Amino acid sequence: MPVLAIIEDETPIAQLYKIKFELEGFTVNIAGDGASGFRLIEKTIPDLVLLDLRMPHMSGDEMLAKLRATEWGAPIKVIVLTNLSRDEAPASLRFLGVERYIVKANHTPAQVVSIVREVLRIA
Repeated sequence: MPVLAIIEDETPIAQLYKIKFELEGFTVNIAGDGASGFRLIEKTIPDLVLLDLRMPHMSGDEMLAKLRATEWGAPIKVIVLTNLSRDEAPASLRFLGVERYIVKANHTPAQVVSIVREVLRIA
């Protein structure tokens, strides 16, 4: 059973994705900001992280840079799930090993599940 970490500051959105992925057979942990997300990822070492960019305490790109600087965090697959367009995204993301960049408003939760399955190579 794949383990996901959802790092998202908007609780209703985090809960929506948590429920959707659990119904699909995933184990899901959530955190509401980059700092607590980093601690969650360190503790659980998920198969994949769904990461928002604009969050309090530590932005998603700051958390990702910190994650990539660790031996245990460097290989973890990360999908950015945000409402920032690619043009608005921090330029540093290009160098931080993101599997996909998904704009929430342009994808249904079912489409996000399909993308996660594709990235994790799950039928």
